[in-house]
Formats: sequence, structure tokens, C-alpha cells
Amino acid sequence: MNRLSFTKRLILVFLATLPLIAKADNIWSYHQDIDNLTNQSFSYAQSPLPLPGLYDYLKLEIVCKGNTLQATIEANDLITSQNKRFNVDYQIDKMPAVAITMKTFPDSKRKGYTEEFAKKLAGDLLTGQTLFIHVNTLIRTVLSSSMPLTNAEPTIKQVLSDCNLSTDNGKSATATYSLTEFEQSFSQLPLDKQQQVLAELKKIMAGIK
Repeated sequence: MNRLSFTKRLILVFLATLPLIAKADNIWSYHQDIDNLTNQSFSYAQSPLPLPGLYDYLKLEIVCKGNTLQATIEANDLITSQNKRFNVDYQIDKMPAVAITMKTFPDSKRKGYTEEFAKKLAGDLLTGQTLFIHVNTLIRTVLSSSMPLTNAEPTIKQVLSDCNLSTDNGKSATATYSLTEFEQSFSQLPLDKQQQVLAELKKIMAGIK
């Protein structure tokens, strides 16, 4: 085999691996690190990078630090002033959107966190396939991104375990209410209550269309 043929084969092997590398990068990942300021170890589940050109750059992490669970979000663009609250909406698949508040870090205008809503957000991420997220900024623009939830479950569950939180309780209560349970509960309601429930469901379904 001459040198040119060998080089061509190497190039073909390299190109053949590119789709696999891209696919591997498009999943949630688990990390452990040390805070240089406090020398404190922490762990986090990190969202994949957004596809370039389609959405704004937003990176989401579920963090266990000092036995406290945090959810953090980071943008390339300005969110608001340091140490200020801002609004975030997220949606799992086609479920109703959930509104939460976060707060920028004292030293950042582009990265914020929440401890109050961290466990709910972590639990909701275990229930679907895709996350849609919107961040409302100081200048009244909205940063938007879509993130696949591939590999989110094992990585987030590991972080919950690091914080001594139950991975079962991490899931949102709404996700555990099955259709069978609903039908059983519905059948036990008086007729007038059934009509009220059906009327509310009709409103919800009309809003989805």
C-alpha cells in the first residue's frame, strides 16, 4: 500500500466517525468539579449545546453544591443586571408551559440560578423528550432554545442522589397521575362534577390546537 492510499484511508475513517461524535455531543452529561474559591467539590448535569443558528445560546445545568440543589441557566446575551430576578418559562414536549423565576449571580449578567424551583425543574426534565425554554431579559426580548432530553434521566438522577434527594420524588406530581387513575377517579364523581371536569378539559384541549 502506497503512502497516498494509506492517507486516504485515514481520512475516510476520520470522516466516518464525525456523525458519531456529533450525536454523542447532543446529549446531557454528568460532571464533577471543584470550586476554586471555596475548594468545595460539586456535581452537575449539563444540557447539550444548542444547534447553531436555530436558537439562542442557552445552557442549563442541574447542580448539587454543598448538599443544595440548584438549577442554573447561562446565556451569551445579557439577561439582566447582577443579583436581579428574571422570569423563565419552560415546556416539556407539549405539556403546558411552567413559569418560574431565577436570579442572576452577583458577578454575572448572563447567568442565573434558582434553588426554590430546582427540584421541580429537575423532576420535570425526567418526564419528556424535548425541553423548550424562554428567558425574559431586561430589555424585554426573549431568548429561546430547544434542548433534547437524551440521557437527561441518568445524569440528573445522579445529581439528585449526590444531594441525598430521592430520585422518585424528583419527578413532578403531575407526571405520576396516569390515565387509568384519572378514569377511576372520574367514574366516582357525581354527574354534575363530571360535567365540570369535561368542560375544563374541553377548554384545555381547545388551547392546544
